[in-house]
Amino acid sequence: MRTSALVGTLTTAATLTAGTIAFAQPAAHAVGPTVPSDVTQVRVKHSLLGTHTWYQQRAGGLPVVGGYYAVHDLKGKTTTDDRRVAVKNLAVGKGRISPAAATQAAAPHGVARGQQLVVLPGATAKVAYEVRTTGGKKVYVGASDGKVLKVVDERRFADATGKVFDPNPVVSGQNQALTDNNNAASAVPASAYKTVTLQRLDASGYLRGSFATVINKTSGSNPAVKATNGAFNFDRSQQGFEQVNAYYAIDQAQATIQGLGFNDVNNEAQDLSVDTSTDDNSWYTPSADTITFGTGGVDDAEDQEVVWHEYGHAVQDDQVPGFGSTEEGGAIGEGFGDYLAFFMSQHTSPNTATTPWACVMDWDSTAFTTTTPHCVRRLDTGKTVADKTGEVHDDGEIWSRALFDIDKNLGRDKAAKVIFEGQFSYAPNADFAQAANATVSAAQGLYGAADAATVKAAFQARGIL
Repeated sequence: MRTSALVGTLTTAATLTAGTIAFAQPAAHAVGPTVPSDVTQVRVKHSLLGTHTWYQQRAGGLPVVGGYYAVHDLKGKTTTDDRRVAVKNLAVGKGRISPAAATQAAAPHGVARGQQLVVLPGATAKVAYEVRTTGGKKVYVGASDGKVLKVVDERRFADATGKVFDPNPVVSGQNQALTDNNNAASAVPASAYKTVTLQRLDASGYLRGSFATVINKTSGSNPAVKATNGAFNFDRSQQGFEQVNAYYAIDQAQATIQGLGFNDVNNEAQDLSVDTSTDDNSWYTPSADTITFGTGGVDDAEDQEVVWHEYGHAVQDDQVPGFGSTEEGGAIGEGFGDYLAFFMSQHTSPNTATTPWACVMDWDSTAFTTTTPHCVRRLDTGKTVADKTGEVHDDGEIWSRALFDIDKNLGRDKAAKVIFEGQFSYAPNADFAQAANATVSAAQGLYGAADAATVKAAFQARGIL
C-alpha cells in the first residue's frame, strides 16, 4: 500500500501568526529550476518523456489543503504548474482542542483512522484537524473551537457491480441472456471459467502480491481466502472467487501497463477490499489507497471490467496527487476508468455485435438493465461538451469517446502510451481542455506532429478543444 507523502508530518503550528500569508518568492533549488520556498517536495514520478516532481504547499509549517506545485521536465524542456492557493486572514487563536476532541467531533462521519493538522483555505483560512475515517471521508474540524468545517467524501464510485472471468461470462460466452440468479453457481456455465496462473504472489498462501493485495481479514465475515495445495479453486457461489478474480485483473493490468514501458504508474501492491460492502457499488478511496468492491446485484468483483474501471482511479491518483477535484476532473476520471476497462478487454475479447468493445461492464449491468447489449456505459456515444449534465459518469462518456477514437486511430498500445504519458502532466484540478492539451503534447513528444494532430482532432470532435 502506498503511503502518501502529501500529508506531511504532524505539526503543532504554534508559530503561526494571524493575517494573510502571501506566496513566498522563489528560492534557488539545488538541482533544476527554482521552486517557491513555501512548498515541500512530496513525490517524484518518472514517465517516458521525463520527470514530474510534486510539491505540497505549506503555511506556518502545515500542509495547505488543495495547494500544490509541480515541475515537469520533459526531454530537457521544463515547465511548472503553480496550483498554490491564497491563505487569507489565517485565524489561529490561542486555544487548541486536543486530537481526541477532534476525533469525537468527527465521529458521526465514521471511525477515525488517522488525523493531522492542516490549513483549510477560504475567505478566512483556518487551522483544522483533518480526520480521516475508515469510511473514506476526510472531516475537517476547527482546531480552535471543535466545529466541523467541511466533510469530503473521497470515495470514487463505479455505477454498479460485477466481476467475471476474463473479462466476464457475458463476453466470454457471447451470451446476453445470463442473469445473476442470486449468486448461484448454476447461473454461469462451466465454460465461462478460465484457469489462469496467479503471478507475483508472496509465500503467505493468501492473495498478496507485488501488484495487488487482498486486505480482507483472515477471519470473520468475508475472510481472505488461502490456497489449498497451491490452488485457489472456487466457483462464483463460494467465498473467494471474487477475491481471485480481482487479484488477477489488477495484476494483469499493472503487468500490461509496465509492458508499455511505464514502470512508475501505480507500481505497488494495490489494496483490495473484496465483498466487504453490500452496496451495489464499488469505489476507490485515495487517502486509504484502497479499492472496495460491493456485493449488490452481480458481485462487482466478478466483472473484471468493473475492477479495471476502479483501478483507473488508483492509477490517476498515483500519477497526479489530489486529481479529480473539479466536476470535469471527476468526469475525466470516470471516462478514463471506462477506457481502461475497454483497453484491457480489447486484448482478449471479441469485438462483436453481441459484445462490442465500446460496451463496458456487461455482466455487472445485467442486474439493472433490460436492453441488450447490457452495458453500464458505452465509449462510442456521440456526446460532446454541449451535452454535459454535471454528473461525472454521464460527462465521462464525452471524455471516454475521445480516448476511444484515439485508440481507433493510433492503435491500442500506441494510444495507451499517449494517454498514460499525458496524465503525468495533468493538474489536480484539471478540466477537459487542460487534460486534452496535455495529451496532445504527449503525442507530440512521443510520436510527432502527425499523431499529435490526430489526437487533437479526437478532442475537437467532442467540443473539448
